[in-house]
Amino acid sequence: MRIKAAFFNNNPSTVDFVYGMGRKQMLAEAFDLYPEVVTPKNLQEHLPHLADVEVIFSTWGMFTLTPEQFAQLPALRYVFYAAGSVAGFAKCYLDRGIGVMSAWGANAIPVAEFTVAQIVLAMKGYFTNLQHNKSLAGYVSWNRGYHFGNFAQTVSILGCGMIGREVIRRLKDYELNILIYDPYVSAEEAQAMGCRKVSLLEAFAQGDVVSNHMPNLDATAGNITGECLRAMRDGGVFINTGRGRTVKEDEMVEVLRQRPGLTALLDVTWPEPPAEDSPLFTLPNVFLSSHIAGSIGNEVIRMADYAIRAAKQYADGETVDYSVTAEMLKTMA
Repeated sequence: MRIKAAFFNNNPSTVDFVYGMGRKQMLAEAFDLYPEVVTPKNLQEHLPHLADVEVIFSTWGMFTLTPEQFAQLPALRYVFYAAGSVAGFAKCYLDRGIGVMSAWGANAIPVAEFTVAQIVLAMKGYFTNLQHNKSLAGYVSWNRGYHFGNFAQTVSILGCGMIGREVIRRLKDYELNILIYDPYVSAEEAQAMGCRKVSLLEAFAQGDVVSNHMPNLDATAGNITGECLRAMRDGGVFINTGRGRTVKEDEMVEVLRQRPGLTALLDVTWPEPPAEDSPLFTLPNVFLSSHIAGSIGNEVIRMADYAIRAAKQYADGETVDYSVTAEMLKTMA
């Protein structure tokens, strides 16, 4: 007998998007899939028909349940989430012994690809070169020697979770020195990855490029200060594909105004989007993208594939990859 399954999500169109390209059909073939997406609005209507549902599939837009609603789902054992952060909903499921799987590993791939691409371009001086090439005078006066090139230079990685480690792995194709700042990674672990552990200030002072992947936690809010940015060498580049809340943005802006030789590549801000009058829109040494590093377009299908693969592991009685525990929630974004 096939396992009973259902989609739970705030927005059925999001489910169609993430589980597109035939993935919903794959699930319907592998599981006894409830025919409608269950939403907070129609939940009470469908609950009488969901008592034997054992697994839930979802993505961005997963919601929490009340104790009364959980009581009407006595067979529920696992939530398979085709997206990254589960901080908004996981605790109430884990507290009841219901497993939660997150496709954060799939979402790490495009972020790492995006980050490494920016690092390679930053090392070549590409972004400052763009600033100069607004006129012939700027074009001919740009100083090639001012920039580093992708050989024997130093990249600092802030946060060594799934994304940070994937960036490090991909940077092994380049002959670069890699520094790690992460309170939860030992010097021995860093060395095993071919890196060196440093303090946060050392990461900025020694890194030609500094890439932020710290999780969005109360403990990391505002960790990246003006002092950090001031410690960077001329020509240095700060990349943020993590979260804007980890940066004291007003202090960063002040440093970038004072030091036009620094460059900031910001895919995230705080708040997001920035206020209409934010200097991030006008500072010439800021390159602002609109949170595109994570899974977009067809990349979202990879997250569904991770969720489907994990659900099949569960159905076969195997260990479920990328399962989340209550302990992990303390340090996950």
